[in-house]
Amino acid sequence: MEETTLSLPSVSRMVSVDVLDNTHALARDLATQQCEHGTLVLAYEQTAARGQNGRGWHAGRGGVYFTLLLQPEKEVRVTDGLCRRAAEAAAQALQNLFHVKAKAKRGGDIQAWDGKNKSWKKIGVARVEVFTSEDRKIWIEVGMDVNVNNRPETAADTSVKKLLGREIDPEWVLQETLEEFLMRYAQWRLSAED
Repeated sequence: MEETTLSLPSVSRMVSVDVLDNTHALARDLATQQCEHGTLVLAYEQTAARGQNGRGWHAGRGGVYFTLLLQPEKEVRVTDGLCRRAAEAAAQALQNLFHVKAKAKRGGDIQAWDGKNKSWKKIGVARVEVFTSEDRKIWIEVGMDVNVNNRPETAADTSVKKLLGREIDPEWVLQETLEEFLMRYAQWRLSAED
């Protein structure tokens, strides 16, 4: 486990792991160890990635897989609005960086337009959960998995590399996605929406 710095003011600590079962599990462990608000867990490969409804898969090397831990300043009952904002942030990041037509779907799926096959394909997923740590602190866990240079799992999936025909730096996607999400998180904190 390696600690690194990231030039984002809202990320207080970044824990980077080469191969991990999933970022969610490590983030939960860190929350029980009294980590700070804004702790980011990043993996380059997940052997037991976790999506919506607990669906698992192998997230191959070359993607961007992270979980961000946040402590809300307001009571949180449901996180649908924040999950939608997280998926929108990833879609917007792909549009900003690569002019890829992308959109957020209900439930946290992120889709990109595959012009060659003339269809929308899944390029990532966002998930948001609220939990209470052993020390009774409330946490929001924001997880995102985005296919960047990795091979898509099924014919219904795609990656940035597949769409552009070349490899790109996954750190661009991480940085831009976090910036887009943190803007939306600031708006969500000020809104009455859950």
